[in-house]
Amino acid sequence: MSQPELVRVRDVMKKEFDVVDGLATVADALRNMQYIDTKALVVRRRNEDDEYGIVELEDIATEVLAKNRAPERVNIYEIMEKPLVGVDPEMDIRYCARLFERYRLNRAAVIEDREVIGIVSYADIVIKGMKDLLT
Repeated sequence: MSQPELVRVRDVMKKEFDVVDGLATVADALRNMQYIDTKALVVRRRNEDDEYGIVELEDIATEVLAKNRAPERVNIYEIMEKPLVGVDPEMDIRYCARLFERYRLNRAAVIEDREVIGIVSYADIVIKGMKDLLT
């Protein structure tokens, strides 16, 4: 039996994503969001010693919408997860899926040299990765 071809996170990640400042309001962040299919906003580091944060659309739904908070009055830093979970672009997607399962993640940042270079989600792994494995 032959080994399946290795599919890496780099092969399935979304390379275009939105980056916001933690001081931005949720309303401004949503207005300026260009890559809705990532379903997340990466929160910029304040300096070289800081870490990135992340806000998923689910966070906005549960922390702003469901709690009837005004998006114009809620700053991104109030609802972000920080530090964000990052994965290496060379990671095998099977291990990435296991990581997601273990830590109950839906998506993670792809980090190379301390910079976010993409976003990967379960959907990316299944739709893009499994398709490559099956062909």
